[in-house]
Amino acid sequence: MSVLVLVLAVAAACCLGFGFVLQQAAAAHAPKRDYLTFRLLLDLMKVRSWLAGIGLMVCGMVLGALALGKGEVSLVEPLLATNLLFAMTLSRHRTGQRLGRQGWAGLWLLAGGVAAFLLAGEPRGGQAVSSPLRHWLVVGVVAGLALLLTAFAKRARSTASPALLAVAAGLLYGLQDALTRVSGQRLSDAGWAGLVTAWQPYAVIVLGVTGLLLVQSAFETGPLRMSLPALTAAQPLAGIACGIGFMGDRVRTDTGALAWQAVGLTAIVTGIVLLGLHPAMPEGPVGGRRSQSLQPR
Repeated sequence: MSVLVLVLAVAAACCLGFGFVLQQAAAAHAPKRDYLTFRLLLDLMKVRSWLAGIGLMVCGMVLGALALGKGEVSLVEPLLATNLLFAMTLSRHRTGQRLGRQGWAGLWLLAGGVAAFLLAGEPRGGQAVSSPLRHWLVVGVVAGLALLLTAFAKRARSTASPALLAVAAGLLYGLQDALTRVSGQRLSDAGWAGLVTAWQPYAVIVLGVTGLLLVQSAFETGPLRMSLPALTAAQPLAGIACGIGFMGDRVRTDTGALAWQAVGLTAIVTGIVLLGLHPAMPEGPVGGRRSQSLQPR
């Protein structure tokens, strides 16, 4: 594994984690009438802390794109999942909570799961799948599942809605990461002319904006501990599925390697859940009660 890819991916995770905490702190005060509408994004643009969170997220996405340009999706995605560790660090600073057994258990499970998956699977690049049917099948399944979860969350408006929206956003972000790598490869192979005539760069933009709306709606309607773990768990799983499904990424497939990869992914998800439920993760708006309208601050 390249040290540069490791540094870029972890730096991206740091920016994403810090950015998510700032975004949720602002979105939690958004009017409920903005739920799942682009008016929510327009209102949040008036809030300085949210813009700072978006700035950090953009930095994280750029660093993640650079990591994806130099490493496989199946390698980078588990590293990006460590953004929850950085989110928890900032939340812990804001809440004053100690890690305790639950926090340390979640931390070691997440870190150990990432290490186990990478060491057992040894993700490496391969030739992208040329079959359009397989390509569109994977894209359709991931995007379709995200659409179904969003529709259910919008219709039900239950306590599970933030988690459902976060999973949907995570699926879209995982797909976006895979298509970002495709776009980078197309730029290298065919130059700017080949890039602007392909559909993948425009799909990356659409997925990014849609995912942003879903994430902010999840942050608006529930505490960070309900949304961020679901987002963090769904994104690497979707990214790995896309990487293997149509990017040509390869992992070891012998019985022992597959078993350890399954253990690693299970540990990642379990660690994410434990960290997300930790008292250091705020249960509601940070810094005050929900207001009915947003004021610049």
